[in-house]
Amino acid sequence: MEKSKFLAILAALAATTIYGLNHTIAKVVMPNYIAGFGFIQLRLIGAGLIFFIISLFLPSQKIDTADYLRFFFAALLGMCINMLMFFKGLELSTPINSSVIITLTPIMVLILSYIFLKEKISFTKLFGIMMGFTGALILIIYGKKIANNAPNIMLGNIMFLINASAFAGYLVISKPLTEKYHTVTIMKWMFLIGIIMSFPVTYGEFRAVEWTALPFYAIWRMGFVVIGTTFLTYMLNMYALKSLPPSTIGAFIYIQPLIAIVYAILTRNDSLDPIKIIAMILVFSGVYFASTKIKKTS
Repeated sequence: MEKSKFLAILAALAATTIYGLNHTIAKVVMPNYIAGFGFIQLRLIGAGLIFFIISLFLPSQKIDTADYLRFFFAALLGMCINMLMFFKGLELSTPINSSVIITLTPIMVLILSYIFLKEKISFTKLFGIMMGFTGALILIIYGKKIANNAPNIMLGNIMFLINASAFAGYLVISKPLTEKYHTVTIMKWMFLIGIIMSFPVTYGEFRAVEWTALPFYAIWRMGFVVIGTTFLTYMLNMYALKSLPPSTIGAFIYIQPLIAIVYAILTRNDSLDPIKIIAMILVFSGVYFASTKIKKTS
């Protein structure tokens, strides 16, 4: 294996591990210390500042006019819709639900590739898509309607589904940019666009945070989300996209539920039940069939 691909795989694995821990770490402080949309403004401003500071020490890159629109839509999907839906969904639902539904991302990449890139979908892949969405629907409709610190599980789960779709689109749209620009260049402009577009939605909840009354218990978790879940993961995924296709990056999302479930149960922030187990089996099986490549026979 080439060194560049090996490092890209390590980067994608590290990003997935951070995401897996984030499901519970971020959930614990919402909404008592900061609400979902307010958390997004904190993420965008915090990580955006880090990217801009780092860019001061790197050679400046001019963005081609032809790429403006791609930057805009990548930021809309990756920094606005993706983040907003995930964190508001996490505020309303549970860590295990979020980690299971987000594994539909590879299926969403497949569907988007069919629509925009005209890639063919075999019967096996179609069967996988139907199975995966069946699992997600079971979790959305029949999951516990009320749980500790989860006031609206159904709506939260629907938001996770939108989040998975937006992240899939972000990966597909961002890929060409990674071949032309430095990772920090891409991130600083995307985060700036994300801050501007999300400001009207996030400002109210951000302003409502009692910053001077925050305990260290909440501060380190917010710091983890800004530095780990936002800055490091976006850097790592962009780095990985330079050597790996979007579908491969999306496949690393399979590991997220394992990390998220173990951490959520160990910290007693969530629990497994028969509905979640059935939904997990259907979603994982669906993703497997949707990702399976059919060997050609001579």
